[in-house]
Amino acid sequence: MDFVSSALLVLLAWTSIHATFSFLRRFRKPHHKLPPGPYPLPIIGNLLQLGNKPHQSLAKLSSIHGPLMSLKLGQITTVVVSSAEMAKEVLVTDDHLLSNRTIPQSVCVLNHENYSLAFIPVSPLWRDLRKICNGQLFARNSLDASQDVRRSKVQQLLSEIHRCCESGEAVDIGTAIFKTTINLLSNTIFSVDLAQSSDKAGEFKELITNITKLVGIPNLADHFPVLKMVDPQGIKKRQAKNVKKVLDIFSHLVDQRLKQREGTHVDVQNDMLDSLLNISGEKKMMDKTMIQHLSHDLFVGGTDTTTSTVEWAMSELVRNPKIMSKATEELELSIGRGNPVKESDIGRLPYLEAIIRETLRLHPPVPFLLPRKAETDVNVCGYTIPKDAKVLVNVWTIGRDSSIWENPNSFCPERFLGSDIDVKGRNFELTPFGGGRRICPGILLATRMMFLMLGSLINSFHWKLEDGFQPQDMNMEEKFGITLQKARPLRLVPVKK
Repeated sequence: MDFVSSALLVLLAWTSIHATFSFLRRFRKPHHKLPPGPYPLPIIGNLLQLGNKPHQSLAKLSSIHGPLMSLKLGQITTVVVSSAEMAKEVLVTDDHLLSNRTIPQSVCVLNHENYSLAFIPVSPLWRDLRKICNGQLFARNSLDASQDVRRSKVQQLLSEIHRCCESGEAVDIGTAIFKTTINLLSNTIFSVDLAQSSDKAGEFKELITNITKLVGIPNLADHFPVLKMVDPQGIKKRQAKNVKKVLDIFSHLVDQRLKQREGTHVDVQNDMLDSLLNISGEKKMMDKTMIQHLSHDLFVGGTDTTTSTVEWAMSELVRNPKIMSKATEELELSIGRGNPVKESDIGRLPYLEAIIRETLRLHPPVPFLLPRKAETDVNVCGYTIPKDAKVLVNVWTIGRDSSIWENPNSFCPERFLGSDIDVKGRNFELTPFGGGRRICPGILLATRMMFLMLGSLINSFHWKLEDGFQPQDMNMEEKFGITLQKARPLRLVPVKK
């Protein structure tokens, strides 16, 4: 510990000298009119003002300093967007200047930053990957062709919950949804179950959660780039172990499929992996390594976010029995009591759709989206976002803006009935999947999975809290990470209808 303390003191002194020279260099640069913000302390800037729930801390600061706010987080100038109007400026109007990413050190492991669709800069490689995702992997006709596979996985979930009904056991909703989500994805992509048992699901959940936690955790090396070479918190070292485990899993699955395809020129499974291997015959960039890293992004980006959204939705429904009753009534009238929901039912269930949108408004899975970076000085509403500044869009704050939403802290799906507001990146008061060219490519699959699981859970079972707890006693505290999860897992006892 003494060695670590001494090393940190030396590094802090080094950083102080570096910061002093940076401060002096400012006098030789043109003066920029930065957005307003809280006064930064020497060296550390505004880091202490983030707290353990930065989305809430920055919401309070933006109420003082405005919807376009600048902070100094260590050595990094950071601009926080906290209104729908400013989000439109960043995500659409100046999208071409703000589309690239600031890349956390926890992403820069095993060369992942050079393959990740989420983090690589806008480039020919990025455009090729987006074209493959939009035109083939997540195209509507491709998802329609694989919907029976996902429906069978949801049926397995319902069968497992039925066994809990018979024994009177409580269900850990987050773990059950995670297991189903990872199997929905793994069957859509690889035609296999990656989580055959609850124990295996728990292992995967811990692995994926650890990856997203380390991406979201405050890292000194991200705020003081000079510290990257020493990795003072050991975040990069720990993340490398996590990512290697994930890439090894996908390497094994790709090798298995390549053996199946030896000596043949036809599809074997006709899933996403076959599509990617077919593309690899035409495009050199789509090799085994790229498939591994793309699969990493799809699983890490799609499992925790979908799981947390369905868990939050179930929490809100149990907490609001009248809304649960209304949703149940719609399902019973449209598809019949106890029947599992199909993806083709989405258009027939507007109230269920409204529940999902309201959940995404109050509990956006990624409260700051992924960070953007200014490629040059960008003028936004008379203020300058300087070159290389990090840009965060606080969609959590925007979703609770009282100038947009009536009773913004109340769970009220009715606000979306008859409304044109959707989550496709065109309405900037509700952009949980981002907007502009960096919008999440898997948005269509994600919304289908949420709809399928949530609808089936509430149409097949009644739900009550375990140990006699009442809805008003529920813990709705948030746990901040790159994904916004419930601080206390939701455990419910199912009762068969």
